[in-house]
Amino acid sequence: PAQATAIYEIPVVSAGVPTWVIDKADVLSLSTKGEVRGKLEQLAKQTNKEVRFVTVHRLDYGETIQTLTDKLFKKWFSDPEQQANQVLIVLDNVTNTIGIQTGTEVKSTLTEAIATSIITETMQVPLRNGNKYNQSFIGAADRLSAVLSGQADPGPPVVISTPEVGRTYLKAEETEANRTNFLVVVIGLLIVATVIPMATWWWYQNQS
Repeated sequence: PAQATAIYEIPVVSAGVPTWVIDKADVLSLSTKGEVRGKLEQLAKQTNKEVRFVTVHRLDYGETIQTLTDKLFKKWFSDPEQQANQVLIVLDNVTNTIGIQTGTEVKSTLTEAIATSIITETMQVPLRNGNKYNQSFIGAADRLSAVLSGQADPGPPVVISTPEVGRTYLKAEETEANRTNFLVVVIGLLIVATVIPMATWWWYQNQS
């Protein structure tokens, strides 16, 4: 589609270039971009490992978020030596799908399991709870910074399930059932109120 973000529209980046966030989908606030850039800049200086985030708006026909991520990774870092210390994460804001590609040197600390958890839990949980892109990217930057710095993995966010609140209203069928029960009770009371006095009067008449 014409509105899809094509790979040639994404600025070219190479290893060592301090471009950490490319927000083509325009989903991140200025403060979030600044915070994430600061974290990734510090990580690169301390570890020589470089993490880059890209957002796009809509994928080309036949493209998946992972195929786009793979193509962009190879375009930016053409040989294994350039790829070694790189991490690339790409998000499409139309589908909220996320792709990730990593170089060989980061895999010892950023294992496949952790990488998958970052994009499916750390990033996806805020997206599922109201498209919170800023929280999603800050959380991912924090977790990546910890893991790639050799610190303990802080893990994904804790998901607290909200207990289902009981209904304070009646369904239509319940209302109808209650109405029927009420009518039965009323009719029964009317019958009792009529029969008992008549039966009492008849008994007294027979005693006299």
